Amino acid sequence: MKVFVISGFLGAGKTTFIQALSERTAQKFVVMENEYGGAGIDGAVLQKDRLKIWELTEGCICCSLKSDFASSILTIVNTLDPEYLIVEPTGVGLLSAVLQNIGKIEYERIRLLEPLTVVDIHSVEDYLREFGEIYTDQMKNTPRIVLSKTEQSSSAERERITAILRELNPHAEILSTPYQSQPDTWWQELLQKPLNKNYAIYAPAAEHNLNLETVSLNGIRIESVQALLELLVALLRGYFGVVYRIKGFAPIGTQWTKFDIADRLYTITMCEPMQQAQAVIIGQNLDRKRLKEAFQVRIQWKSLERRPNTKHIGL
Repeated sequence: MKVFVISGFLGAGKTTFIQALSERTAQKFVVMENEYGGAGIDGAVLQKDRLKIWELTEGCICCSLKSDFASSILTIVNTLDPEYLIVEPTGVGLLSAVLQNIGKIEYERIRLLEPLTVVDIHSVEDYLREFGEIYTDQMKNTPRIVLSKTEQSSSAERERITAILRELNPHAEILSTPYQSQPDTWWQELLQKPLNKNYAIYAPAAEHNLNLETVSLNGIRIESVQALLELLVALLRGYFGVVYRIKGFAPIGTQWTKFDIADRLYTITMCEPMQQAQAVIIGQNLDRKRLKEAFQVRIQWKSLERRPNTKHIGL
């Protein structure tokens, strides 16, 4: 089983990249999703691509879930035995710890591939300032960095951000043009390059703790597109607390809609019908009472550092 870790901070576009990887390589693989809270948003999206999803929720596979993470990988290789396992760590996890944890259980049936880090071109400077150690860890511990959301950026902006990343990791291959335009050979190579066992991993001296909170919502109701727009703007303006990340989907009339907030920007797109309307909000000092009223549901209020529920969704 080849293990391919796709890292990236909150909202970088890891799930979208995995969807593209599935399409361009036409490979069948299992995806290990590390989600916060009870609503598996990304797992539900990837299920639509007929991928097998293994979810670890309410924790961080790089710190408090070390034993659960390792046992899950061993269970996957011994029961499903896929050729490829794609690991999508939480956006606020340490890539160094993920690689170290996998390295401890690597043997003749498990081979770790070179990891890849997806980076939102619009968020680099803000996240370096706000989440320096964790964000830097994701940049330093990968031989390949892929810039996302570059379609509307200028060549000067791409060069400037590339220079910042190059200073953090002088040896990484940095792709600053839209990855969707890469040839099929580029995509295939991602699944073939084993990580050199002598690859140097730069780990921080102590485990991180961002003191983030999560609110997971199931069965949400949104009356109209206008109501959704007003809600997202209120979230961005701090009406419910400091919000770093939101993702969810819900029916509006007869059309299912996916909404997203990352790095102070929101997006709204149409999507296929899902099993249930869900949302996850990650931030600090979140006002659960107002969120309950805004999304018209009973919510689950949990700390990010709780022990996980581990489950396998077979397709």
